[in-house]
Amino acid sequence: MSKMNNFEFDDVVVESSERPVKFPEPDTTPGKSARTIKKEDLAQVLLNGGKMTLSEARHVVDAFFEAIRSSLEGGGHVRLYGFGNFELRKKDQRPGRNPKTGAKIEIAARRVVTFHASARLRARIDEGQ
Repeated sequence: MSKMNNFEFDDVVVESSERPVKFPEPDTTPGKSARTIKKEDLAQVLLNGGKMTLSEARHVVDAFFEAIRSSLEGGGHVRLYGFGNFELRKKDQRPGRNPKTGAKIEIAARRVVTFHASARLRARIDEGQ
């Protein structure tokens, strides 16, 4: 964990956000979605940029997700321009039903993470890109 806190994001340079990104071939393991992207795939993309080692690339990916996780745990919002927003929402306690037995139950209050795609991401998805 201390390793992650010492990482300097200023050392990472993205030359162009419009450059196409090539992900490794999809995992074709039976029962898995062919379009699933894993953290290791993101590290491989950074590695293929040629500016860092695999260890550094994994560290960048882990630090990125840890920053999102920490912000959400602290009640903050995460806004990624051109991608979308992650927000923490509180859900109140509410009545529910056990689908198997039909018995009435109380669903406990909880916090959930929601994602809202940006207009730019929605437009790209609608265009089929």
